[in-house]
Amino acid sequence: MAKSTRRTLQAAGTRDVIVQAAGRLFAADGYVRTTIDGIAAEGGVAVQTVYNSVGNKAALLSAVLDSAAAGPGAQAGVLDFMRERTRQAADLDALVNVLADWFAEVHPRTAGITAVIAGAATVDDAAAQLETDRAQQRLRRYEEAAAAARARGGLSSGMSDAEGAAAIWSLGHPQTYRALVQDAGWSTTAYREWIAKALAAALA
Repeated sequence: MAKSTRRTLQAAGTRDVIVQAAGRLFAADGYVRTTIDGIAAEGGVAVQTVYNSVGNKAALLSAVLDSAAAGPGAQAGVLDFMRERTRQAADLDALVNVLADWFAEVHPRTAGITAVIAGAATVDDAAAQLETDRAQQRLRRYEEAAAAARARGGLSSGMSDAEGAAAIWSLGHPQTYRALVQDAGWSTTAYREWIAKALAAALA
């Protein structure tokens, strides 16, 4: 194995260790009480390695969210595999099921870190900007799903792609999941059934 390849793999492994350590501490202690020093100690690395490999606390929040969204052992980024799932959806019903399955899959993994981000946003400007940026990123990406719905006969009510994206964004928002499942006590199965019906109605 070439030295450059070995270094790249080692760097990726170190980054993963740091991100996992940060995720554990954010979940256990919250954003304010979690420190870079603590993350370094949890990951068994130097403090400067945390900054070099990932960045500051807001960057760590972002990295933990990405890792949780992709899931363990992910071979591709979320955007890539969701585009592939969308491409394979033969009709509007299949596309709605792709979206409903995704929300039911991703939110249980990411609910903890999105709650941490929401809390951090109230006390940290960088975390607040991260929350805003991620919300807008999701909204932009859902325009692709809305366009895919139109291509399969959806959005026939006159709704634009941007409006369709807003409907998907609102229904699939992490806070909606937390309110229904964590606060109201819905099961993940009930949540998945509801969001499939709601998406079908919104995108028809």
